[in-house]
Formats: sequence, structure tokens, C-alpha cells
Amino acid sequence: MNNLYDNMFMFHVEHRVGDNMNKNKMMLALNEARKAYKLDEIPVGCVIFRENEIIACGYNKKESKSNAILHAEIIAIEKACKKLKSWRLDDCVMFVTLEPCMMCMGAILESRIKTVYYGTKNNNEQMYDINKLSKNIKLFNLDDDECSKILSDFFKNRRKK
Repeated sequence: MNNLYDNMFMFHVEHRVGDNMNKNKMMLALNEARKAYKLDEIPVGCVIFRENEIIACGYNKKESKSNAILHAEIIAIEKACKKLKSWRLDDCVMFVTLEPCMMCMGAILESRIKTVYYGTKNNNEQMYDINKLSKNIKLFNLDDDECSKILSDFFKNRRKK
């Protein structure tokens, strides 16, 4: 007999090369990542959509603001909540250039965003168990070369300094 929790929690992960609309939306997130890059921040960008309307954008500001929680996803979620005057973003979709970390995944869950598209896999060990996350979240890896390249270029340049 399966554990009750095994049936309640399921985190859906798909690898989807992506259609043009998703690629275009990811390019907007990549533009946000470029803003971070120019400020010598880890280049991660995020855009939240409701249907095809941009609700909020964000990029990393952790270094420039000396604040550990100012990841692109957190900034975008905060702006979206403010714009929509609600913490419930259940009709929104997130596009982010890097797979979310544990902190950001918690914020995504709390804001009830149901679908997240990310551009490249986070090579750091994830500290969350994808099998234990809410069944309401679908995570799609668009495997975007540009999202990967901006991060690798950033860290190559940083090592040269």
C-alpha cells in the first residue's frame, strides 16, 4: 500500500524544446538576465505572464542591494503581487532563465503559480525533493542555449578577475 503522501504530492517535470511563443517569452526573461549581467550580478532573469500579458519582470539584485533573497523570481513575484493586488498568482505563468532554487521554489508554491518554464538546469544540487512538491506545479525545461551561455560567460569572466 502506498503512503498517502506519495499519492497527494507529485511534481510534474517535462523537457520541452518549446514552441515559438515560449521561446519568445524566454527571450524576455533573458533580456532581464542581461540587465543583471551588466550590473555584475549573476545573470538570471524572470518574467511573469497572465495569459499573454506581462505582469512583472525581475533580475538578480543580490550583490547590488546586499540582500540574499533578491533573486529574480522573488523580485518578479513581489512586483506581480503588487500589480495584481493579490498574493494569489494562480492564473500566472513564470519564465525564468535558470531552474529555481529552493527558496524561489517555496515562493512559487506560496504564490500558487502553477507553471514554470526555465531556460537551463541549475547545476547546483537542488535541496528540494521534486517528488514532494505540490501536484499543482508543472516545471518545463526549455533547454535554451542562450540561457546557459550567459551564465557560463559570466562565471568565466568572474574567474578572470
